[in-house]
Amino acid sequence: MRTLQEWLAHQERVHPQSIDLGLTRLARVLERLGWVQPSVPVITVAGTNGKGSVAAYATSMLAAAGYRVGTFTSPHLRDYRERIRVQGAYVSADALCRAFERIESARSGSHAGAADPISLTFFEYNALAALLVFSDARLDAWVLEVGMGGRLDAVNVVDPTVAVVVSIGLDHQEYLGPTLEAIAREKAGIFRRGAPAVLGSYRMPAVLETSAQAVGAALKRLGHEYDFVRGKDRWRYRGPRWSIADLPPPALLGETQFANAAAAIAALEELAPRLELPSEALARGLTSTRLVARFQVIESAGPTVILDVAHNPAAAAVLASNLRALPRTGRTLAVCGILADKDAAGVAEQLAGCFDEWWLASTEGARGTRGAELAARIAPYVKAPLHTARDVAAACAAAWQAATPADRVVIFGSFHTVGPAMDWLETQELLPAQSLREYTGPPSSS
Repeated sequence: MRTLQEWLAHQERVHPQSIDLGLTRLARVLERLGWVQPSVPVITVAGTNGKGSVAAYATSMLAAAGYRVGTFTSPHLRDYRERIRVQGAYVSADALCRAFERIESARSGSHAGAADPISLTFFEYNALAALLVFSDARLDAWVLEVGMGGRLDAVNVVDPTVAVVVSIGLDHQEYLGPTLEAIAREKAGIFRRGAPAVLGSYRMPAVLETSAQAVGAALKRLGHEYDFVRGKDRWRYRGPRWSIADLPPPALLGETQFANAAAAIAALEELAPRLELPSEALARGLTSTRLVARFQVIESAGPTVILDVAHNPAAAAVLASNLRALPRTGRTLAVCGILADKDAAGVAEQLAGCFDEWWLASTEGARGTRGAELAARIAPYVKAPLHTARDVAAACAAAWQAATPADRVVIFGSFHTVGPAMDWLETQELLPAQSLREYTGPPSSS
């Protein structure tokens, strides 16, 4: 039997392209597996930014109401098992390997003596494993985060009970199209006839509305069919069924988190009365939501550390707004690593005035970029000093050495930057070691 790491290495080699959007291959493998979508409620979340936050809020609030939830997200920061969780617990390596064995048997055709193996991408293995694990786990609800786009993303092989599009920004243009309208059209591909389509931002391309109307999805727009009102210390949600006052602030920091939390509540509202969700459970879920590296502030004896996976201009604009809103006494230092296929110049333009000094880390992999290359791309937009480092750990160490206890070090950019930075912080005892709960398999039959 292969180990989990051996399985992941194998999956990197099966398909000639790392990204190859489409549902045909998945549908064929699922047919060979005899998989039929369970009748469990499904919330599918798409969007350029904010997907992880909305998925985390929905999961936390469902769990606070006592429901068993499966959550699929991507990518991961430090451990592949972050992607597939049951009741907040990582799926064990053994359970994942069992799912991969089933997928491989169906993919290769060995289970039925078929002669036509089906090529799968790394992400398609990932999504298929989530579907098998969740189907076996006897869950009350699924929360699925789209990896890229929507229409041709592997997650879209599942029919959602509620579809959420959180935001639209420029990212992955080589796959989704060059304009906001083209990207929105791809994300609208998760909409289904008769299923609510929740839009999680006030300003969205009109194509989302026309796409929902074309397929017969029930539109639920922020600022129209639902909304939220901020108070001094509390806030209110207003929707077609629920009016909930005196809600606590979301646990995740940043002004945009109110809209993200409201979008999650708008989605959950559509599951009632099938799932009973008291306002007290929603409040508990809001305050207990945890999501790593989304403007995550870590206080220490030295400088304050802020982790954020902002890696496109829209996310960088949110990070800049959050930094300006957070009081500081000293300097703000940046540790940044951005993949070669991202708009590093656009990111820098949004954040140019936020940092007193930058350390630019080289990132690994086929999409990685050297620190010197990143410096050349952002230099026209940044007046602060730029330094380069051979890797993320070296960038973190250099920034930390330059910082005083009154300063803050903001580590941001690619997941391939923030994940290794967390490893470094852990070795320096600046971040608690990960404490993992494991889901090992479905409950035994009674």
